[in-house]
Formats: sequence, structure tokens, C-alpha cells
Amino acid sequence: MSTSVDSSVVARWRLILGQSAEEQLTVSSGNTSIHLSEDELIMDQALAAIYDETSDIVNSGDANSSATGQRGAGSGKSAPRLAKWLGDVRNFFPEDIVSVIQHDAMERKGWKQLLFEPEVLATVKPDIQLVGTLLSLKGKIPEKTKDTARLLVKAVVDDLVKRMEEDLRRAVTGALNRRQHSPLPSLSGIDWTRTIKRNLKHYDAERQQIIPERFYFYDRARRSKEWTVIVDIDQSGSMAESIIWASVVGSIFASIPSLSTRVVVFDTEVVDLTEQCANDPVDMLFGIQLGGGTDIQKSVAYCEQFIDQPKKTLFIVISDLYEGGNQAGLIRRMRHLKESGVRTMCLLALSDEGKPFYDEHVARSLTRDGTPCFACTPALLPQLVEGALKGQDLTELAKKLGTKGI
Repeated sequence: MSTSVDSSVVARWRLILGQSAEEQLTVSSGNTSIHLSEDELIMDQALAAIYDETSDIVNSGDANSSATGQRGAGSGKSAPRLAKWLGDVRNFFPEDIVSVIQHDAMERKGWKQLLFEPEVLATVKPDIQLVGTLLSLKGKIPEKTKDTARLLVKAVVDDLVKRMEEDLRRAVTGALNRRQHSPLPSLSGIDWTRTIKRNLKHYDAERQQIIPERFYFYDRARRSKEWTVIVDIDQSGSMAESIIWASVVGSIFASIPSLSTRVVVFDTEVVDLTEQCANDPVDMLFGIQLGGGTDIQKSVAYCEQFIDQPKKTLFIVISDLYEGGNQAGLIRRMRHLKESGVRTMCLLALSDEGKPFYDEHVARSLTRDGTPCFACTPALLPQLVEGALKGQDLTELAKKLGTKGI
């Protein structure tokens, strides 16, 4: 005697496995049929459009047609149809699932070109993968869609800034403001001229010395540009998510008074985006051209001109290290920077997943010469930056943080 399984459980499995599994689920569950509610039918249609081999987001009919069990072709226009599908996905699935479905739709169904339609972009959930797609297509975006695309990119950038800014500012301030780590003021911060003038009345004739009653220090808040930070970013297509995070990091660095920040991107050519990054990271992102070859050595050579005080410079390369230019020259230049006192690091990936694809030979060569190479999530970057500014061993720090070094 068979026992029927709770119908809500069966319906959930039906949504997960799709229509092709309906007969098997009916038999194995002991139910005579599987009933999907009106909302579940819409969800089923949305999922089928991506994960069923015979469905198509663009050409399938209205979601309500699934109530008849038919998923036939419709005659509606592509962009409005896609916009409606996106609306259904956002209405019936959690935010994290929306991002996954949206990404799968672009990868599996190839509807990237429909992002050129304003009504589609207005319906899309902004996320970092979508921004990467827009950047790769930006040269083809028509005028009527540019404003909408920019608003979408801005929404993602603003969210990333909120996630990063406080921790990154605190890390930089904590590393540079020595008074937070010592009960004594820094000797290097003494204003000697003012201290001597104010203590002349405490001159000891017998010792022929001034015995200061009080020392005067420069206001650290007024001593700007203590460090130079250079962010050198590989703009090859595989680095899309890292580029977006890097632009946000660069804009935060640029807003910190104690840092002189340079932001450079490269493929086979080098483009300095410092001004755009300082004004608006969205401007910087639209100045990036994803794809093309890679000449890392050339970009490092360009960045060297901004290093006036090596021991007060942090140089961050964000790249998968697949060098299409002079590989030996790259390794040699990075070694010379390290030997001159520059604090160097390479981020093989800067993304929530932190999964790098990189040239192992170059990564190991750089690490051997003192430039640690990491697969880093944005949440851990502030601690690595603070460690670099304090002169800590980044390889050991990365182990403590659970970040995989090379």
C-alpha cells in the first residue's frame, strides 16, 4: 500500500526538476497528479525559460499560458517579453537566487544584446555580474539606453562602496596614525621650530640646554599625502569582477587625504584613470575596455614614474598574470620595486568568490622575490592593506586571515 507524499513537497521538487520529471514524481510520490498554484506556475515558466532545452525567454508566450500546460511560442516583442520575465523572477524568488537566474539567462540563452533596451534594463536586478556584462558591451549600447545603463552601474557601485568604505578607511587610518597605537606621540611628528621657540624660557645656562616643558606636534590631520598608493589593474575580460571592485577601492583610496592615489588600467596599452576614479568610480568603469591582450610589464614601467618615496609607496597589481609582453622584464621590474623599498602585492582575484585563474609560474616568481600573490575577497582586503602599510609580513598575515597565498 503506497503512501502519498505531502503535495507541497512534491510541488517544490517539480519546480526544481522541471516538467520532464513530472511523471516520475507522480508515481514515486503516490499522488495521482501534481498541482501547481498560480504563483508556482509563473515560477515554473520563469525557470523553464532558462533551464529547459526547448524554452526561450524571448520567444515563449505569456507566463499565464503555463496554466494550460503549454509552453508554446508567442508573438510578442522580444524586449517587453524579457522585461516581463525579469519582473516575474524578481517577484517570486529571493534576491540571491535572482542574481543566479539572471546570470544563467545571459550565459545559457544569449540575450545580452537585449540589455540595450531601456525597458529591459529598468527591470534587471543590479548586480556585479551584470555590470561586468554591460562593460563588455558598452561600445554597442545605443544612446537611448546609456542613461539607464549608467544608473544601473551606479546602483551597484554605491552598494559596493557602502560595503567597503568604512573598513578600508579605518584600516588606512589605523596604519598611518601612530598615536592610536602608542601612548607617546611620534618623534617624527614634532614641530621643532615651535617647540624651541615656546621653550626658550626654560633654557638651562649651566647645562647649556633647553629643557622643554612641553613638546609641540604637527596636526596629523593637516599632514596630507603621507603615502602613495598605486592600483594597477588588468582589464582583460577574465578580470571583470575584480575590475569593478578595484575601481571602488581606488575611489575610496582617492578620497583619503593622507594618500596620493593613482589608478591605472592596462591591456596592451596603458590608460591612467586617476582623475575619473577620484571624481566618480562610475566614470572610471565606463573608461575601461574589457578584453584584448596583456602587457603587464609596460604598465609597471608606466607606474614607476609616480614613485618618489619608495618606502612610502604601496603598489597593488590586480591581474591574473598572463603576460603577453615581456615576462622576464615584468618579474625583474617587480623585484627592483621591492628591493627599492616599495611595498608590493598582487591580487590574482578580487571578488566575492575569490577564485583565481592565473599564471602559476609568474605568481611563484613574484612571491619568491617578495611580492606576495593572493586570491582575495573584498572583505579581507582592508586588513591586507593595513598590514602592508605597517610593514607586516603579508604572507603570514594572509595565512592568519585564511586567504590563500601562492
